[in-house]
Amino acid sequence: MDRWPELNPATDADTWAVLHLASQMLGKLRVRHSVWTNHGWNVTLHPVPEGLTIEPIATGETSFSLVLDLTRHAIVLHVADGEIDQLPLDAGSIALLHHALIAMLDAHGLPSTFHGQPNEIADPVPFALDSHRRDYRPDAAERLLAALCCIEPIFERFRAGFVGKASPVHFFWGSFDLAVTRFSGRLAPPHPGGVPGLPDRITREAYSHEVSSAGFWPGGAAAAEPIFYSYAYPEPASFRDRAIEPTEARFDEALGEYMLAYDDVRRSNDPDAMLTRFLQSTYVAAADAAGWDRAALERTPAAP
Repeated sequence: MDRWPELNPATDADTWAVLHLASQMLGKLRVRHSVWTNHGWNVTLHPVPEGLTIEPIATGETSFSLVLDLTRHAIVLHVADGEIDQLPLDAGSIALLHHALIAMLDAHGLPSTFHGQPNEIADPVPFALDSHRRDYRPDAAERLLAALCCIEPIFERFRAGFVGKASPVHFFWGSFDLAVTRFSGRLAPPHPGGVPGLPDRITREAYSHEVSSAGFWPGGAAAAEPIFYSYAYPEPASFRDRAIEPTEARFDEALGEYMLAYDDVRRSNDPDAMLTRFLQSTYVAAADAAGWDRAALERTPAAP
């Protein structure tokens, strides 16, 4: 339990909002300057020891990546020739951070154009106009990083128990969550769309096939209690009526997802085992309710 840090939206929400909006800028650079792959997996962020990073962007003459560094509390630029630069996350406002990011990329002769309005956020304010002062707390960012370092290996082991198509364990900057998704291999009906600030064509491509997806959402631009979640698309009959572990988990009718409070996991005697039970039992509920060929899709995760 001592490894799992406390995450408190009452004190940390402003910091997570800054990180959410900063992560969107990094992800949008990949949208603008990389080749789109299935389900948008080319534009997600990935956990690294110091935070979250985008995959490298090739420019023709060089390549570069950007890290949302939660130890230096900076966006850190790495260029293929060895150059490193950084700008502080506590820039004063999102507008100033946006301006500084573009200026840093321009100074190194790197691509700096990207879509200027946040996605998946209600009533979004363009980055360049978001002058609202948010209280960036380094300790909040460091605790979020510590939480991700606890959670990511559990997600990786869970992913390893599946031989069918599965996503990486990656971080979606639109919704600001760490996620892993399993696929049955069957086509899904067109998604209804309607996600704020996200074109329906993107949502429908993301959910083109049947999925069971789980993740960790700490909150973000919208302050909320950190949770683990699990859902199925399309939702099969009886999915929300299945027996789920642990007993602290519940089905949220409004969201259409199973939820487990991060704090319940953190306070348990064995957080790793509790989270594993939630991931496995909600997947089994989805797979059994939808009639997945589990024998063909699953394996025991173990070293070769």
